[in-house]
Amino acid sequence: MSTSNADAVTVTFSDLSRNPRAVAERAARLGRVRVTHRDAPDFYLTAADREDQRGQTLATASRLFLALIKHDPTARALVIAMPEVFPWVRHLTSAELRAFTLELVEALSDAAELDVDVTTQEVIAGWRATARIKADPAHYVQARKATSGDFGPVEVSA
Repeated sequence: MSTSNADAVTVTFSDLSRNPRAVAERAARLGRVRVTHRDAPDFYLTAADREDQRGQTLATASRLFLALIKHDPTARALVIAMPEVFPWVRHLTSAELRAFTLELVEALSDAAELDVDVTTQEVIAGWRATARIKADPAHYVQARKATSGDFGPVEVSA
């Protein structure tokens, strides 16, 4: 067993198979254990009560952000904080920054209330890609040119 940079002890799937009780006890004591598998994505072994607490924490934060937006439709406080969390938003217009903020809060709400976690990362990745294009004037000019025809299959990178 080793310690990873993700703040959790790491064990192999073989360790879990050979000594599940020891791995489970360690996960209960430490909060979670990352289980690596040579032929599959890693996963975490986490105590259910800890995961429930994480869900409650996310729901509380999400509801707080939604309440802020409800009382201030411009989301001024959140918009002001965004550059500290996402420095690349300096490449977005004011309207884009507000749109990103609202989309992010909605995605966080979906994560908290509906257990849809992927949307939050998709929103961040989409707006970050927009900022990346806008940060390079030559790419931005090229991206704004009209296109026609089929450019073939799209390759998606992570």
